[in-house]
Amino acid sequence: MSSQASKRSRKASAARRRRPAQEAQRAILDAAEQRLLAAGPDALRLQEVAADVGVSHPAILHHFGSREGLMRAVTARALATLETDLVRRLADPTDVNGAALLERVFETLGDRGHARLVAWLVLTGLGDVPPGAGVRVVRAVADLVHRRRMAAGRATPADFEDSLFTIMLAATALFGDAIVGPQVRASAGLTADRHADQRFRVWLAGLLTEHLDRGAPTRARAPAQKARASRTARRS
Repeated sequence: MSSQASKRSRKASAARRRRPAQEAQRAILDAAEQRLLAAGPDALRLQEVAADVGVSHPAILHHFGSREGLMRAVTARALATLETDLVRRLADPTDVNGAALLERVFETLGDRGHARLVAWLVLTGLGDVPPGAGVRVVRAVADLVHRRRMAAGRATPADFEDSLFTIMLAATALFGDAIVGPQVRASAGLTADRHADQRFRVWLAGLLTEHLDRGAPTRARAPAQKARASRTARRS
């Protein structure tokens, strides 16, 4: 190796050593997300991510433990960012555009491929996002939605499950749309309709908004509650 090439190699190695851990992790996650977006989880190669960032393959293993650990970290970061954005928008009483909120969720799950990544991790038995990652998008959104309903007089604290299940329905529909939406639309005869996916999400937003604005329905008592009430009535 020439002395000039040796110097370049030493400089590159020094640059890698000087990079702070947090900065290195962020760069690795950025590069991995771009490759996942372009080719999906099956095509992710740690050596290629390392080359994109200018670090060694062992450096990625040091930060994330494994290829699967890197995938989980990418998804956890994306969902945490999504949660922060949705919470911020829902906390603003002037931001009432439900369709825009659903589009924001679909951007993360569908356009950026994170629904596919979560499904791949689950179906391959590698797990979901890491436990304790602080990612509770559905619960956080449901909490804020329910507070807005109570402030408007459309719900009471006892009606929280109705708000929670409504947000769960939205999350399930968007997650499914992100993974098998094209196949479902093809089955519905909408293959040639390029805007059917967006119209579906607008329709879904309207459906959910109408339900949330109408007020929480009276909940049917669970069988156990009915049994207790019956025993109490017999004793009296």
